[in-house]
Amino acid sequence: MTSLGVVFRPQLPPERLRALARGAEEAGLQELWLWEDCFLEGGISCAAAALAWTERLRVGVGLLPVPLRNVAVTAMETATLHRLFPGRAAVAVGHGVQDWMGQVGARAESPLTLLREHLDALRALLRGERVTAKGRYVNLDGVALDWPPALAPEVLTGATGPRTLRLAGEAADGTVLTASTTADGVRRARRLIDEGRRAAGRTTGHHRVVVYLHTATGDAAAARLRAEIEADGESAVPERGVAGDAEAVAEAVLRLADAGADTVVLQPTADEPDPEGFVRFAAEQVRPLVARP
Repeated sequence: MTSLGVVFRPQLPPERLRALARGAEEAGLQELWLWEDCFLEGGISCAAAALAWTERLRVGVGLLPVPLRNVAVTAMETATLHRLFPGRAAVAVGHGVQDWMGQVGARAESPLTLLREHLDALRALLRGERVTAKGRYVNLDGVALDWPPALAPEVLTGATGPRTLRLAGEAADGTVLTASTTADGVRRARRLIDEGRRAAGRTTGHHRVVVYLHTATGDAAAARLRAEIEADGESAVPERGVAGDAEAVAEAVLRLADAGADTVVLQPTADEPDPEGFVRFAAEQVRPLVARP
């Protein structure tokens, strides 16, 4: 069964997170995802709070921009989440929005090299290894975590372009795809990820694919969805989102699942008038329609 999640949009103030996270758990939602968008809310701090306020809800951070973070800090915070809340956290890292990285003086000349070095070091640290690395961006001298997770957790990465998707297959355990990804885009991503896995000799284990889905329901849903997609610089073609009732949303979720998505995360519009109601809608109305035996 494909997991179903919802994004807590960082356009909401942090103090809204508690009620929404608890409401998600009470409604039976499987996953709540958070963003570390500049300059809104911290991904790890929000994840820790949401996990502490709930008991069963899985919480994902998709994603942490690696130019902002020393890999040792990413590893320390990720390990802490997994030790405090075993089996309930998922952390993805990625390039970040390059204009934002430029604003803080952290823009890398080679984002792909930085991401590869960060992924390699992060996964090794989370496996409990002592790491020495002398790369273009990542430099560690005998660094090891005193409190690594009991079991090495999956490390996901955000990816869109072909080179990053292949890198995801080579160096990550899962991939997060943006809400502009169509079902054909998921199939293409799977092919490129698999190319990377084969190139790296990774023939065992499952590579998890998480895909966001532009979603709107209720009053003026179609207009809100179209405005959201166009604001992202995309053409508002039907395959790039779904507006409508639970049946329409479930159909869109299942298309992505059939294309290879393991988790579909409903992404409400930034102007969603009732975020808590949207969570209940996803959990109580959409999830039963996408649950497969």
